[in-house]
Amino acid sequence: MLGGLTGWHLLIILAVILLLFGAPKLPALAKSIGQSMRIFKGEVNEMKKDGDKPDASSTTPADGSTTASPETHTKP
Repeated sequence: MLGGLTGWHLLIILAVILLLFGAPKLPALAKSIGQSMRIFKGEVNEMKKDGDKPDASSTTPADGSTTASPETHTKP
């Protein structure tokens, strides 16, 4: 897929990015991308941990009956 990219292609891509975002904005852009990646990885790891253990709310009683939570009504 990326086998046809040479050093010149990458240099041109870097120059286009530099023109689009400007030199002063590049460090802030890199920082925000890094923070986004850390958040994404943390969420993925959390989902993997949650996927390993069953959720207590998703289990149903063995006899097939369901329980309803009590509702509270207030008068206006």
